Amino acid sequence: MSASAVSGGRAPLSGASSFTLDVFTSDEPYCSIDGVDYARSRIEKTFHGDLEATSTVEMLSVRGPGGGAGYVAIETVRGTLAGRTGTFSILHAGTMTEDSTWARWPIVEGSATGELEGLTGEARIEIAPDGAHTLHFDYVL
Repeated sequence: MSASAVSGGRAPLSGASSFTLDVFTSDEPYCSIDGVDYARSRIEKTFHGDLEATSTVEMLSVRGPGGGAGYVAIETVRGTLAGRTGTFSILHAGTMTEDSTWARWPIVEGSATGELEGLTGEARIEIAPDGAHTLHFDYVL
């Protein structure tokens, strides 16, 4: 089946935007069990590129004493994508160990507003060796 058939006849698109972490605050762990800490964080970002926007992330995380960690988050994005203005949400889920990282960042279907209404897709992050962050995304609009 073709990509346009899967997306209801709309062509899939791709984009990328650099972003900065403007604010990253973490509360003290709200729970600690045998060295495993559970915490809440708030992140604010600014995007430049195919997505010109700001966002706020509310995150819950768990970190074990051996270095393994996991998190879930909702990111609310406000701005312009492909010349269209509105808001949308990204669901974050990820796990990390010293040797591997797994993450999924789907755009929450039905969360887009304004000219972005109907937006679907998925995002992923790339962190360069120099620490620069880039959001890559595949979407249908």
